[in-house]
Amino acid sequence: MKGEASAPGAATVVNAIATLKGSAFAVDLRTHATVELDESAAGVDGTTDVDVDTTLIETCVEKTVARFGIEAGGTVETTTEIPPESGLKSSSAAANATVLATLDALGETDTLEPLETALVGVEAARDAGVTITGALDDATASALGGVVLTDNSSDELLHREPFDRSVAVYVPDERAPSASTDVGRSKLVAPVVERAFDMARDGDYADGMTTNGFAYCAALRRDASPAVDALAHAEGAGLSGTGPSFAAIGDTEDIQEVAKDWKKLDGKVLRPETDNRGASTNSAKR
Repeated sequence: MKGEASAPGAATVVNAIATLKGSAFAVDLRTHATVELDESAAGVDGTTDVDVDTTLIETCVEKTVARFGIEAGGTVETTTEIPPESGLKSSSAAANATVLATLDALGETDTLEPLETALVGVEAARDAGVTITGALDDATASALGGVVLTDNSSDELLHREPFDRSVAVYVPDERAPSASTDVGRSKLVAPVVERAFDMARDGDYADGMTTNGFAYCAALRRDASPAVDALAHAEGAGLSGTGPSFAAIGDTEDIQEVAKDWKKLDGKVLRPETDNRGASTNSAKR
């Protein structure tokens, strides 16, 4: 039994660490998963094309299979366009792609709604220890596409809508695993982050993104200069996740100028489209 699926990464509007309320939008940098199930196999073996632990994707297969009362092991392989541990939601994309590929292998892709699929991945991410908040905002942005607002304390999707902006992403030459995040300092900026969330809830995603980014740069002792420089042209710019990446949104011509400035920095600049499709099997038409 074989299944294939893919899911996009995402960029942060509001990071949920401080208040457990978050917002993110999907970007068309995708992770692809192939799952092969074998009822005679004792466990799940995972492989990736990047240097990350495979516990998450293996757990996603196990939890999805168990949901249907089936005893099966097998293999899961992921390939990705998302720089790992960069703040661009590579874990959420891998989880969503893997869960959906497992459902595809089982012939059950119509059984779970996209939000339910995301919640399976959220549970697996918590078990695998790769998330601080449960990352429902990241997971639902990846699973559903568009921009989302969530309450991660109750695993509730508050709002989702299509999101169409030009995007630039600056990825410095470093990695920042979630486990290294200073949660205590992050919580100190909760009042500012709460205001950023209010902005996003009112539809002002650009200012929410900027406010959130400066708050977390201060909390996590990150240099906010890439965001400051981007604001010469962008509608909004800020730290994505806990970094190291920064994202900027705005009109196409303005974002081209942001990308041009960011290319002077060490690292790489990506120009993904926003993604309103979300996760899908290879054969799905959305």
